[in-house]
This record gives sequence, C-alpha cells and structure tokens, in this order.
Amino acid sequence: MLKPDVTVKRRKNVSEVPYLNLLEWATKERTFLILIGLAFIVAAFATFNGKTAMWFGFLFAAYAAVANDSIQSLGTFIESNKDKRWVVLWLFTGLIMLGTLTFSFIYFNGDVTYQRLLDSEGNTNYPFDEQFSYFQIIAPVVLLILTRLRMPVSTTFLLLSVFSADTSGITSVVWKSVSGYILAFVVSFLIWYFGFDLIRKYFKKRKAHFGWTITQWVVSGSLWSVWLMQDGANIAVFLPRQLELWQFIIFVGTIFFGLGLLFYLRGDKIQQVVSEKVRISDVRAATLIDFTYVLLLIYKLFVSTIPMSTTWVFLGTIGGREMAVSLSRKKKGFKHKSKALKIIGRDFLYATIGLVISVALASGANPTIRNKVIEYITDLFTLG
Repeated sequence: MLKPDVTVKRRKNVSEVPYLNLLEWATKERTFLILIGLAFIVAAFATFNGKTAMWFGFLFAAYAAVANDSIQSLGTFIESNKDKRWVVLWLFTGLIMLGTLTFSFIYFNGDVTYQRLLDSEGNTNYPFDEQFSYFQIIAPVVLLILTRLRMPVSTTFLLLSVFSADTSGITSVVWKSVSGYILAFVVSFLIWYFGFDLIRKYFKKRKAHFGWTITQWVVSGSLWSVWLMQDGANIAVFLPRQLELWQFIIFVGTIFFGLGLLFYLRGDKIQQVVSEKVRISDVRAATLIDFTYVLLLIYKLFVSTIPMSTTWVFLGTIGGREMAVSLSRKKKGFKHKSKALKIIGRDFLYATIGLVISVALASGANPTIRNKVIEYITDLFTLG
C-alpha cells in the first residue's frame, strides 16, 4: 500500500500558502471588513447631504485619529500601566482632554484647534465647505484600515490633505514634519547613546520607585494635552472652523467615549508598534521617552501654527532610541543592530506609504492638487 505524500501535506500548511494566510486573516477580521464595506457604501450616499457627510466623517475621524495616534500620545502610557484598570486610565486622559479642548474653545472663540486650521486673522489653508467629496469622507475610513494593519501613518497627512485648498497646505506640513522627524531622531539618539551606561545602571533595579509612576503620569498627561493642541485639528477638520456650544459638546463627548473604547481594547492592534520596542514597558524608560517627545512637540508647537505630523516626530524619537540602544549594547554580532534597523525602516516605510495615500486622496478631492501632482510627475519623467 502506498504511503500518503507527506510533502504535499506540508505544503498545504496555512503559514506556507499565501492565499490561505490571507483567507485566515479575512476570516478573523470578517466583522471589521463588513463594517468597512458598509462604511464605503454609506459614504457614497452621504455625499448627497452635507450635514450627513460632516457628521459621518467626524465620527470616523474621531476614533481613527486617536486610535492610530495612540501609539505616540498614549502608547507608552498604556504599555507601562498594564496593571491598572482601564477605567482609571480612561478618566485620567478624558478629563485632560476636556480641559485642553475647552480652553481652546473659549480662548479662541469657538476654535478648538489652537489656530491650526484658522489663524487670528481668519485665514485658513483648509477651508470648510458644506459639500464634501467622496474622497474627503472616506479618508478616516482608510485610516481605520491602516490602523487595523498596524501601520503608524500620519493622521495629519491623511485627514488634512484632503481638505487642503492647494498644494501649499500639504508641502508646508510635509517639510515641518520631516524636519521634526530628523530633529527627534538626532536628539533621542544623543540622549540614549551618551547616557546609556548611566541609564542602564540607574534602571538596573527590576522594581521602580513609586515616584516614577507619579512622574510618568504627569509627563504622559502633559504629552496627551500637547498632542491634542497639535492633532486635534485632524478631527475638527470635518466641522465648522468655529463651533457652536452644542457642536462643541458633541465634539468632546465623541472623543471622550472613543477614548473609553480605546483603553478598553488596551490600544487595540496598533499597540504592537510600541510593545515590540526594547524594554518600553519599564515605567522609567517610558517616562524618559515621553519627556523627550513632549519637549520636541512643545518646541514645534511654538515655532509656527502650521499643522505637523506628530507621528513622524514620535517615530523619530523611538527610532533614535532604538538605534542608540542597539549600538551601545555590548553583545557581539549584528543581530540586535539589524533588528533595530529593520524596525526603524519598517516604521518609516509605513509612514511614507501613508503620505503617498494621503496625496492620492487629496488629488481625488481637489482638482488643483491633482493637476499639480500630474504636472510634477510629468516633469519628473521628462527630466528622466
């Protein structure tokens, strides 16, 4: 009797057959994929009614922006407080959010973005129009998909670019974000490379003093507040530039309950981007990273009111740290160095993919931007 072909059976292993791998993923994510499919269909009908489109886009943007950017604003906080109840973390960040956005609403006469979308003279690169294009409405839905795929993309690029009046609204954000990435990478690298021996010696104890927890909560709270000042515009871009009181209540209420869901899910899928970093769950390491990051954001916050991708600044911060730690460790071989380069390269690639998708959506939403992009590509090929 002939024996069965073992080789054939092994080839049918899910991990070895790409389409079976994809099928398994689709099966696990079927509920999410159904909801996304419905979202694309509803978005098409929403274009016929301005108010429906406005609130649909806002609701998706509110959760998508916070969920994707949670790795930078709340990721280390979530990771180093796994032993705390999610309700406590939710109320802490929720109250800070309410205070931060209420101040902007009162001080800037209805503007909740700290003049990221509307300057003191009433000028804006991101005008509000009661008629929304399909590309504007689906932008936060696309962001949800990328978040589910654990891709740390720039919500600023993805959500603001589709509302930009012309290419200047995109290029100014890109240049400020790229300079922020470089600055963050260099500063973080220098801190962790030259301070590695001292940090390792001081952090050697397995259990950190309780004072570190208090310090981290203060630093994380400050970081969350500054992030809202920078990236709150990504959510508010779907709403009028100056909100009525009832609109403001819906605005902060939606974000508040979206935060609750995020903490209940412990950061959801994209939290892995933070979890995989070297000893990021140590409250002392998390505090030092957040402190570096918040100082950079505060600096960029006061340099200009041009919106900026805080995601790129965060990736520069953890990328510089990851590289510094890998170079400073005494272990032989290139295993840790190559791993660090792989992580940094992958995160940067995902952020770049997000930028490309953002420009594509902006081109679909705005004929002026589309013509400029076509002109640029044509010139590029002509020179080539």
